[in-house]
Amino acid sequence: MKALYETTVVNTGGRTGEVHSLDNIFNLDVATPPALGGEATTATNPEQLFAAGYSACFNSALEFMLKKHNVEIKSSEVKATVQLLPDKADQGVKIGVALEAHIEGLDLETAKKYVDLAHSYCPYSKAISGNVDVTVEVV
Repeated sequence: MKALYETTVVNTGGRTGEVHSLDNIFNLDVATPPALGGEATTATNPEQLFAAGYSACFNSALEFMLKKHNVEIKSSEVKATVQLLPDKADQGVKIGVALEAHIEGLDLETAKKYVDLAHSYCPYSKAISGNVDVTVEVV
């Protein structure tokens, strides 16, 4: 099957390095956050990168579902909170995600319907289904 889109990002240095796309359009420093023993910096970290990607992808899926069903809204917003959690299975860590979606211009019940549709459609949601604890809330 031919990919609709692909991109490649390279990391050097792990949590204390950098990430860049091969075309250098995307280029960020990466640092361990203070909560994990790092120093305060303006560099990003893997959890922020994942949260950014997931929130953007989920909101795109939400807007797609609304448009597909001819539902007009004022705006939509998705907040993704990514956590590193203890993993009892191997004494390591695992990721947890809390998504909060807000749709300006829809009542709560209708908004929940489209958020649920987006969650089943979103490529990020599909990719981590069964592997990552995800909660989805409509606010």
